[in-house]
Amino acid sequence: MKPRLAVRSTLLALLLAASHALPAADAPQAKYPDYPSETPAHFTPVTASFDYERREVMIPMRDGVKLHTVILVPKGAKHAGILLTRTPYDADALTSHTMSGHLAPMLQGYDNATDVIVEDGYIRVVQDVRGKYGSEGDYVMNRPLRGPLNPTPVDDATDTYDTIDWLVKNIPESNGKVGTLGISYDGFEPLMALVDPHPALKVSVPMNPMVDGWMGDDWFHNGAFRQQNMSYIYEQEASRDNSIRWWSNYHDTYDMFMHYGSAGALGEAYGMQQLGFWNKIVAHPAYDDFWSGQAVDKLLAKLPLKVPVMLVHSLWDQEDIYGAPAVYRAIKPKDTRGDMVRLVMGPWHHGQEIDEGSSLGAIRFGSDTAKYFREHILRPFLAQYLKDGAPKADLAPVTAFQTGTNRWQRLDRWPLVCAQGCPTASRALYLEPDNRVGFEAPVQGAAYDEYVSDPAHPVPYRARPSQPMGYDNGLTWSQWLVDDQREASGRTDVLTYVSEPLTAPLAIAGAPEVHLVASTSGTDSDWVVKLIDVYPDQVAEQPEMGGYQLAVAMDIFRGRYRTGFDKPAPLAANHPLDYRFSLPTANHVFLPGHRLMVQVQSSWFPLYDRNPQTYVPNIFNAKPADYVKATQRVYHAPGKASFIALPVVNR
Repeated sequence: MKPRLAVRSTLLALLLAASHALPAADAPQAKYPDYPSETPAHFTPVTASFDYERREVMIPMRDGVKLHTVILVPKGAKHAGILLTRTPYDADALTSHTMSGHLAPMLQGYDNATDVIVEDGYIRVVQDVRGKYGSEGDYVMNRPLRGPLNPTPVDDATDTYDTIDWLVKNIPESNGKVGTLGISYDGFEPLMALVDPHPALKVSVPMNPMVDGWMGDDWFHNGAFRQQNMSYIYEQEASRDNSIRWWSNYHDTYDMFMHYGSAGALGEAYGMQQLGFWNKIVAHPAYDDFWSGQAVDKLLAKLPLKVPVMLVHSLWDQEDIYGAPAVYRAIKPKDTRGDMVRLVMGPWHHGQEIDEGSSLGAIRFGSDTAKYFREHILRPFLAQYLKDGAPKADLAPVTAFQTGTNRWQRLDRWPLVCAQGCPTASRALYLEPDNRVGFEAPVQGAAYDEYVSDPAHPVPYRARPSQPMGYDNGLTWSQWLVDDQREASGRTDVLTYVSEPLTAPLAIAGAPEVHLVASTSGTDSDWVVKLIDVYPDQVAEQPEMGGYQLAVAMDIFRGRYRTGFDKPAPLAANHPLDYRFSLPTANHVFLPGHRLMVQVQSSWFPLYDRNPQTYVPNIFNAKPADYVKATQRVYHAPGKASFIALPVVNR
């Protein structure tokens, strides 16, 4: 009995195991790799609770290329104006800063004046420029207008025209009125919209725009190459979506640039010869037709003014400090009625006008100046042209924040200095013997001061370790123009001239002009000149500002361009030569108890590439042996007096 029962039990167990191994008749059959996915082929988000509708479209241009465009329409919008920004910085990212069913969190960040956009009910449109992110076509950095530098039938002007034409025909919630605005590269685009404006374009607001990359914006300043922007060129051009990232093996970028020597050698080591724009920069170190032919201020000066413009400038713009004032000078003469061109100048870094603006670095302004701009200047200006029935904005031709006194001014013109009948006059601030500055021309004393400029130990442009460009992860790139200049004033290769404490306020309004008489023992040289406000040794209400050296205006000039920006030539060694160049515009009051200071040096590293101080045809190709020490002399003798012409306000 026991053996038979054991066999039967074993058979029963085997049958039960087999029954569990077989699938049920209605169970799906697993046929790897065709196992059913749990993700639907097409998912439709439920957005009924959102206060906006998001539409993504590909808008066709006249050559058939389609540009990726994000359209955000407030729920219930009717007869709403459209605010357009064209960008190389990813339209999806600029309209999705925080995933939310509310429009404001989605837009809060670059490049959106969120409070104005949302509170005034505008339809927000952000578009990838051709060749970037979701848009088709080929990318060209700041694509020149059709013509000698662009043989194609399209440019940013035609793309803007075609985009606006599509928007007003395909957004039923709009009133057919379009405004364009943006910062930096996105500020270059509203200027391009002015070239051949669409009839529906009613207003343009270029903020901190890229205008002339050689004269004083992103790529060069007066011929000196801004090599820290190499990372931007690398990431912007190496891929459509900026996924190929700049890299470094150094914590201190000063060490990295010193390791490679010239900017050209660094570019070659990083494979940048594969990038079209980099090759153009290396091939055009002087201000030839390549640069002058695409300078936006020069282009707009030749065209009729058809669209109201508000140019927005930051007084401490660490990236594009040249552009907005240059365009203002170019197009303001066309404003014969006085109602087409507005200029706004605030105490900001690049793009700070859409952020919080009560301070910049250690400098405090007493109020949120950026919020004031958006609420009292930008909002009524846009409304006048984009909202049905809105009143005319009560704005002055120029609205300028005066630093030092920390107050907004309504002005009739900029700059205030002119030939006659103006409240401003140029006044020479002389470099004097014994490291002094004053308003009396020197009559005696040493004829010059000197220092040794050594390319092996260039002057840092800010305290080391030198940070890379950037706005994230604790970087302070946005603040370097207001760094305390004591870091430089204590060096033996920097000449420092200082005044006695002021007994009365001294106001300037305009661009200080450098008149430098200097010599070098080399055959090429850079000259960096800084106009500085020195705070009293003790500041009761803000102790950390005691003795602070605040740069009001400073810039660099590459000596080889002394006789013409398009005519580089070696310098006559050991001969005093005249150098003239403008510093960035300022609107500042040096207060009683403060002192004026001027610093002069011959390197500003690694922001700018080192001048080898031996003349070579192209500094990008300079070899290690070309870099030599040079004795630099700055003259302050009668007949050879160095000075800065200050645009002093006499009221």
